[in-house]
Amino acid sequence: MTATVLLVDDHPVVRSGLRAVLVADPSVQVVGEAGTGEDAVRLTGELRPDVVLCDLRLGEGMTGIEATEALRRLDPAPAVLILTTFDRDAELLGAITAGAAGYLLKDVPPEQIVDGIVRAAAGQTVLAPELATRVLQGMRAPLPRLTDREVEVLRLLATGATNREIARELFVTEATVKSHLVHVFTKLGVDSRSRAVHLAQQRGLI
Repeated sequence: MTATVLLVDDHPVVRSGLRAVLVADPSVQVVGEAGTGEDAVRLTGELRPDVVLCDLRLGEGMTGIEATEALRRLDPAPAVLILTTFDRDAELLGAITAGAAGYLLKDVPPEQIVDGIVRAAAGQTVLAPELATRVLQGMRAPLPRLTDREVEVLRLLATGATNREIARELFVTEATVKSHLVHVFTKLGVDSRSRAVHLAQQRGLI
């Protein structure tokens, strides 16, 4: 069975290189390309690939983690395989908790990318042993300690409230809200509002 794949990277040259690698292998069929997370979600709905091969950094708009969350909410949902240069624990754990089937670094051999796509399409997890160990360690790590006010800010953030609306609700300035968010992002190891809410909900912080 041939695994169909959508390539998602904001650099056209990278997409071209990936396509050149993948078209040479009969076990994989490239059905489309996207340069943004938003386009990835739209094209996935139209093309219904088995796997979305996605970078973490996609320029303006959705991050790779946010795109992963959106893609996994589709019906049917594709497997999402992250292919990136970033190997920090925050990105690795964030991608897996967002629903990614696997995580590969761009310096792996081409045949490993093909193998990862085929395995992801078959419902398998694609992680190098050392990355799997880091994921388990991250999930077992103690929960970060948030202050009562930081939890309040997160709960309001989860409702979709803006910084101004949060400030009005808590009777503080917008600068104070931004300061709380900086502390929350640091403690949770995230870099976006949606990721902060997702991780806080997943780990029972809000």
